[in-house]
Amino acid sequence: MKALVYSGPGKKAWTEVPDPVILKPTDALVELVTTTICGTDLHILKGDVPSVQEGRILGHEGVGLVSAVGSSVKNFSVGDRVLISCIKSCGACANCKKGLYSHCLGDEGAAGMGWILGHLVDGTQAEVVRIPYADNSLHKLPDSITDEEAVMLSDILPTGFEIGIQYGQVKPGDVVAVIGTGPVGLGAIMTANLYGASRVIAIDLDANRLEKSKELGATDTVLSSQADWKEQVFALTDGAGVDVSIEAVGIPETFAMAVDLVRPGGHVANVGVHGKSVPLHLEQLWIQNVVITTGLVNTNTTPMLLKLVESKKLPAAKLVTHRFKFDQFLDAYDTFGRAAETKALKVVITK
Repeated sequence: MKALVYSGPGKKAWTEVPDPVILKPTDALVELVTTTICGTDLHILKGDVPSVQEGRILGHEGVGLVSAVGSSVKNFSVGDRVLISCIKSCGACANCKKGLYSHCLGDEGAAGMGWILGHLVDGTQAEVVRIPYADNSLHKLPDSITDEEAVMLSDILPTGFEIGIQYGQVKPGDVVAVIGTGPVGLGAIMTANLYGASRVIAIDLDANRLEKSKELGATDTVLSSQADWKEQVFALTDGAGVDVSIEAVGIPETFAMAVDLVRPGGHVANVGVHGKSVPLHLEQLWIQNVVITTGLVNTNTTPMLLKLVESKKLPAAKLVTHRFKFDQFLDAYDTFGRAAETKALKVVITK
């Protein structure tokens, strides 16, 4: 089969690789119909994730058809149309039993690590992928939801919702700032109203993405290249700052912005993937009663979010801006990697 293979920082190729096989009774093989590229894949290509070995097939998002199942798989059969979760779950360990799938203790990939696809085992940017712990790591899809809608639920919608909105403890009436309106930031914006935010302020350098954020639930936008961006945000609150600031970029400057915007007693929810050290000024923060959370998505809310997408309460398909075929994978990466020029949000790659 063909797959997108990582060969070290800055190196990738759509090339022939051996077909995957069932290795354990809990495995399933899924023939990919639709996949996409994540910002984390770009971090890997920059060398920010050294645990990814050369030769690894990238990708952790996808929709496909089950083509084979191991002898212990009970919930899925050949031919089932499924959503692939970006996080594995053995379903039996102490962490999985409390919904902390991101730190699944199952020994596939690495005990204590839920994100293994495209990281510690071969991923979904391929014609076929092996899915460990299939019974707990796949979701059957109803006919009423499209492949494009579904693939947004592999990672970005659960990530924005769980690590941004839930971990940020958004409450009815809160003013929420989302710094970075890429796909995950837009996922947070789209789901903020589920918990009753009164205002959702989108902040970004990209005016095009700010316009898109208005379609997905932002009540206000602030262009962070403007000298008075901070004053604009404070003017949208009572002057004390926002209740919840969500960092969805993953660089020191945007984390500092999130801390600067939050009010005393507020919450900073870090969602972005950071590839280098970030200063944390506890000498200033200790007296502010500020809560800071970090996290890797658990995907334990995926079934609920799937229902909301199916009922058209969450317009997931609006995140898709570009479409490619499998033999255009390198073009898709080029387009996604130059998002500021191409105005790309999510690029969808189909068989």
